[in-house]
Amino acid sequence: MQNLTRAHEQLYRRHPDERFSTINDLWKHCSDVRQWSTEEWVPPAELVITPVLHELQTTYREKNQVLTEWSFSQLCSMCRISKDTVNKLSSETASRVITETLPRGTKPLQLYTMGNTIRSIHPASYTRLYDVELLSVIQEFAVDFQPPQEAVSLDDPDSDILPATGLYSGQEDTFVFLLDPTGWIEIESESFCPGLFAWNSEVGRRTVGLQTYWFQACCCNHIVWDAVDVTEFSRKHTANVGEALSNIRRLIEQLVNRRDERRDAFAKTIANAMKTRLGDTSDEVLKILQQRGIRKTLGNEALKIAQQQGAFTVFSVVDALTRLAGKIPNAGERTEIDAKSSSLLALAV
Repeated sequence: MQNLTRAHEQLYRRHPDERFSTINDLWKHCSDVRQWSTEEWVPPAELVITPVLHELQTTYREKNQVLTEWSFSQLCSMCRISKDTVNKLSSETASRVITETLPRGTKPLQLYTMGNTIRSIHPASYTRLYDVELLSVIQEFAVDFQPPQEAVSLDDPDSDILPATGLYSGQEDTFVFLLDPTGWIEIESESFCPGLFAWNSEVGRRTVGLQTYWFQACCCNHIVWDAVDVTEFSRKHTANVGEALSNIRRLIEQLVNRRDERRDAFAKTIANAMKTRLGDTSDEVLKILQQRGIRKTLGNEALKIAQQQGAFTVFSVVDALTRLAGKIPNAGERTEIDAKSSSLLALAV
């Protein structure tokens, strides 16, 4: 089992105006943002950067626009200059540096604006997926899922500000934390509940993705404890990113179906996994792990953890591998290890 901290990390970085009490409130907000925002295609030659009152102003087609911190970072990246360096310059010098280093090719830039603010600047290859599209899929297929218990930032526990509910949307991204209170199952006196995290960024700050899991507890600071059967999908905002919605829909449907279909099967599998030994010695178990494609070094680390539970059961070994996978920064490698370790559960059926 592993502890999931995505929602916990969101809790302490979200401002009060980024928090929403219900999924419907969040959907309405994201729908309004889409309606108020505009996607414009502007040739680099038409983009003029000028200093105004110690700040930079972007002008094109007789429009004067200001940059957000994120779009300013994107602009510096396109110019291949350090944002920190530009921030140390006077506005006059900064505007001149950006003007002289901004690529002036024929392909137009994609500007995503709202009011007089440029939310993001992308090359032509970027493909946008709107937050409201992701939320519509969640609303349609995760019908019984609800936000977790409210949590209040430790920085201001007595504040009247709206507590954090796990539903967030700001200038750069949207994040959703939901669980299904009807889906609890009992496994040898231990309870598991299905939950999910979903995320997206209309401005390219992060991928679009979904993580589903079964967990035992969620504390007041939104750390998800003892999660099993963790599945994760993510995609960058490139061509055909819209296909990600089909994958997300499928994963949510699987989770919802398992809520009912796997109550007994899941409980039986985990219960058997807690009793079934993979072997009596570490050498025997390591051989089985290597046959499943698990590296020897990773297998040895897992066996040290599993041995602390008293026996090399299927559950203790899968639990150890899941914990180790959660510490790996590369998402693709994490997913691969999770898949290989989950396949061991078949030995307990």
